[in-house]
Amino acid sequence: MSGPPGHEPEPIELQVPVTGPRERADKLVSALLALSGRRVPRAEIQRWMKHGRVLAGGRPVDRADHLPAGTMLLLRPAPGPETAVRPDPSVVFAVVFEDEHLVVLDKPPGLVVHPARGHRGGTLVGGLLARGGFERAGEDERDPQAHLRPGIVHRLDKDTSGLLVVAKTPAAREGLRALFARHDVERFYLAIAVGHARRASYDTPYGRHPRSRVRFTSKLPAGRPGERRAVTDVEPVESLAGATLVRCRLGTGRTHQIRVHLAEQSGTPVLGDAQYGRRPADPALREIAAALGRQALHAALLGFVHPVTAERVRWHSPLPADMQRALDRLRALAPAPTRPSPSRARQT
Repeated sequence: MSGPPGHEPEPIELQVPVTGPRERADKLVSALLALSGRRVPRAEIQRWMKHGRVLAGGRPVDRADHLPAGTMLLLRPAPGPETAVRPDPSVVFAVVFEDEHLVVLDKPPGLVVHPARGHRGGTLVGGLLARGGFERAGEDERDPQAHLRPGIVHRLDKDTSGLLVVAKTPAAREGLRALFARHDVERFYLAIAVGHARRASYDTPYGRHPRSRVRFTSKLPAGRPGERRAVTDVEPVESLAGATLVRCRLGTGRTHQIRVHLAEQSGTPVLGDAQYGRRPADPALREIAAALGRQALHAALLGFVHPVTAERVRWHSPLPADMQRALDRLRALAPAPTRPSPSRARQT
C-alpha cells in the first residue's frame, strides 16, 4: 500500500458509517480499508496519522480520535522508505512456494539473510528484491530497521540451511509476525549432534551471554534483565558413530536456540558448530566436521495457517548435499538400523 520509494500513492476517500461501534480512529480506518478490499497493517495507518496523512475536514486525525458518524476522511498513503539494499540477481536460492502474498524458499548454507555489520552485500534480501514483487515495509516503531530487510519475519543463521518464509506485502508481514509472536508456527530441524543425544524437552531462561555479545546462553540467573523463555523438544532419529541425528521442534524461536540447548543442556553440541561446540576428540569426527565446514543444522519442516488465505500449509525440505555426505560418512563408520528419509521439498 505504501508503494515504491519516492512514489506518491493515489489518495483514498472513506466515510465513517452511521451504524457500528465507535472505534478509535486507527482501528476504524483499518476496518474501513479492509471493507474496501485493501489490507493495510494498523502500524502503517498510524504512520500515516503521525505524518498528517489522514484528514477529516482538512484537519489531521490522531490515532486515538473518535470520529462522528458521516465524517469524510481523506487518506494520503505515505510512500515506502528507501531501502539501502540493492537488488542482487547473483544470489541463488530455491523457491519452494510462492503466491501474491508470500514466498517460501530453501536457503542454502553460507547465505546471510539480510544486511548486517560485515555483510552488506550478497544477502538473501538482495536476491529477493531482484525477483521483484515485494512491497516496501513502512516505518515501524517496533522495528526501525524494517526497511533494510523487507519481508523478513524470521531468520536462519548464515550457516544453517533450510526453509524460510518471507512476506511480499505489509499485510502478509503483519500476519506472519503475529503467528511467530504466538509461537503458532510448526518448525522442525534436523541436526547432527556430537555424542549420544537423548529425547528431552528443554524449557529454560534465555538471553545474551554475560561475557560475549555474539553468544547466547540458557544458563542465566532468574530475573536477569533481558531474560526470555526458550523451549526446544529433542527427539533422537538415528544413532551414529560418536554422534546422533536428532529432530528438534521449536516451541520458541530464539537466536541460536537449538545450538545453545544442544550444547549447554544436552552436552551434545551440533557437529561443526565452532561457536558453541568443541573440537571432537575422535579423529574421524574431526575430519567429517572439517569437511562440512559449518554447523550440521537444517530447517527441514515449516507449517502454518496462511495469514491471508487462512489455508493450512506445510513444506518439507531434504537434507542439503553437504549434510547428507556427513551423515553418509558417519553411517559408514558404524551403520545404524534406523534411517531417516526426509522427503523432497513439497507442500502437503
